[in-house]
Amino acid sequence: MVDHPRALKVADRIKVVVAQMLETRIKDPRLGFVTITDVRVTGDLQNASIFYTVLGDQEAQADTAKALESAKGIIRSEVGKQTGIRLTPTIEFILDAVPETAALLDSALLEARRRDAELEKVRREATFAGDADPYKKPRAEDDDA
Repeated sequence: MVDHPRALKVADRIKVVVAQMLETRIKDPRLGFVTITDVRVTGDLQNASIFYTVLGDQEAQADTAKALESAKGIIRSEVGKQTGIRLTPTIEFILDAVPETAALLDSALLEARRRDAELEKVRREATFAGDADPYKKPRAEDDDA
């Protein structure tokens, strides 16, 4: 997907149209709490990938995917009417992995903090392996020699 200025404008408009459609016109009971996170349009404006997230478990995600798939035609026709471009792009709904990725990053950061705390504790309790002052000092000469 190329970042042409016109494609970016069309993607923004598609995002608004789809969000309005899901809020007002699509009344499928399978449709969960959906958020449109991103829309990417090809440079030739023929294909649009719509990324979305769903609040809920795996079952809610599956039901929402089915609802979006069944409403794809209505959404595409409304996108065609409101964008005003000659050829309406085909629409593909993709479940966005942002929440899962964020959860993985949060758990990794928590693990790093825990390990840092353990390392700090070990560092505080550590002692020198040899003498406290490992540097050689000049010997004081004995008077008896």
